Amino acid sequence: MIKVLEINNLTKKFGGLTAVDDLTFHVWENQIYGLIGPNGAGKTTVFNMITAVYAPTSGEIIFNGESLVGKSSYEIARAGITRTFQNIRLFKEMTVYENVHTACHLNTDYNIWDSLIHNKNYKSGEKQIRQEVNELLERMGLYERRDEVAMNLPYGDQRRLEIARAVALRPKLLLLDEPAAGMNPDETNELVKTIRGIREDFNLTVLLIEHHMDLVMNICDQIVVINFGKEIAKGTAQEVQNHPEVIEAYLGKREEELLHVDA
Repeated sequence: MIKVLEINNLTKKFGGLTAVDDLTFHVWENQIYGLIGPNGAGKTTVFNMITAVYAPTSGEIIFNGESLVGKSSYEIARAGITRTFQNIRLFKEMTVYENVHTACHLNTDYNIWDSLIHNKNYKSGEKQIRQEVNELLERMGLYERRDEVAMNLPYGDQRRLEIARAVALRPKLLLLDEPAAGMNPDETNELVKTIRGIREDFNLTVLLIEHHMDLVMNICDQIVVINFGKEIAKGTAQEVQNHPEVIEAYLGKREEELLHVDA
């Protein structure tokens, strides 16, 4: 197996606050890897460092053998890492189709001049993009809603649309920040199927942050648990859910049973 992402001794300090503290974990190709912990544990800060929103105070972030430290968000997207956010970030007044179509332009072969004069290169590129968008919307169960304005979609469909837009960028590594937030149990079950499906269909590696333990324990191949920015446990769902520090520090003893979900 190939290491897709290496997080080595990663630290982020904001003044006197250490948000991420000497964190190390590795994500392997085609793996679904969970990064979990209580609110304020530093999970989203890790995502923000991977995608160059924040620069690390120290440590390494290596993607496919190359360091990401010092690269711009655009360069990281070009390298093959895309993400979703805790709070859905769509072009809310654009249609479902337009949201995904816009993302596809990152990988287009035509340039600004081609688009201005609508030459053969532009028309060929647009035809390919239309096909890709429609196929992706079909795969994500959004094709019948392709002409609807994004802000009018049900919440679960907005989440799926955000994932579809991220996948449209043709990533090698997809970062999902609380993809099941706000979803009901039926929507969460559908999301599990969707994540598994896109991993196989698009040969993706997935790193996700999530508070829904039923989703995490059923879908993740490996999990790292952090608290106050430090690792407290790492391993399979079975290993993590039985770890005493996870039970006490992450959920609390009286909520122990919530962590024990059949994996």
